[in-house]
Formats: sequence, structure tokens, C-alpha cells
Amino acid sequence: MSKSNKDKNINKEDNEIGKEESKKEELTIEEKLKVSEEKLLRSLADSENQRRRFEKEIKDAFDFGGFNFAKEMLTLIDNLQRAKKSIQEDESLKKSEDFEKFLKNIEIIEKDLLSVFNKNKITKINCINEKFDPNFHQAMIEVENEKVEQGTIVQEIQSGFMFGDRLLRPSYVGISKKKVEKSEENK
Repeated sequence: MSKSNKDKNINKEDNEIGKEESKKEELTIEEKLKVSEEKLLRSLADSENQRRRFEKEIKDAFDFGGFNFAKEMLTLIDNLQRAKKSIQEDESLKKSEDFEKFLKNIEIIEKDLLSVFNKNKITKINCINEKFDPNFHQAMIEVENEKVEQGTIVQEIQSGFMFGDRLLRPSYVGISKKKVEKSEENK
């Protein structure tokens, strides 16, 4: 083949390749459009999911922002209740003429504190005569008691509290158990 024929063949092949490439480019552009559209839809979905997450985080911050503070405040009510019990059991203080006034003042403070707790969604867990639930109670002792069903809470050692629908602190409790027979004990 002559040089000019080779050039013509090369040019012809180049033109055909160019036409195929332009067809590929057209398809590639459509594919690129589809890919871009998918990316845009994913970005919009991600933005919407992120907006929802932020809204939930803001709501949780308002609802449970004081969780740690509330947990710390429980020591205040515990100490107040211990002081009240100690005063009630002290024989020398019982003889004092101001004993009843002092005890009444402590009860007023306790009542006010519990009222503030209730206003802020901090509620005491009522557990006496309830069935033991490990989600809300922590068993500290077992007490032999034939009068109630086994696993029933018969003693509250320390009060538990909820903060809204979250557990702030479990109730420390004593639960009932059936009396163990001597013959069963020796086995």
C-alpha cells in the first residue's frame, strides 16, 4: 500500500473511532446524568436524615439535659431521709421539747424537694409489694417470707427514681424467698 492509501485508511478508521466515541460520549453523558441524579437523591436523603437526627438530639437535650444534675440531687434527698430517720431513733433528741418542730421542718423540706422533683419529671419508683423487675430494681437481700409470693419486694433499702421514662437510679430492695426446709438444706 502506498503512503496516501495508508493515510486514507487511518483517517477512515479515525473517523469511525471518532463516531463510536461520540456515541459512547452520548451514552456516557446519559449515564453520567443518571449517576448525578442518584447522587443528588442520596444527598437529599442524607440531609433529611441528618435534620431528623438533629431534631431528636435537640429534643433529647431539652428532655434529658438535666439527667446528671438530677442524679446528683438524689444524694440530697437520701441524706435528708437518713437524717430524719436518725433523729427519729435518737432517744436523747426525743426528750427535747423542740423535737416535734424540728422533725416537722425536715418533713416539710423533704416534701418540697420531692415536689420540685415531680415538677421536673423525676419520680420515685414505688416498689413495695411489687414483683421484682431487674430493669427498675436491684436486689440487695433476700428475706424469708411465706406470706407473699417468692420474688416480691418486701423491703426498700434505698428509693429508686425515674427521669421521665429513663431510669435515674434503681431501687435497692429486699425480695421475698420461701423458707428453706432443713432436709433441703443438707442436700
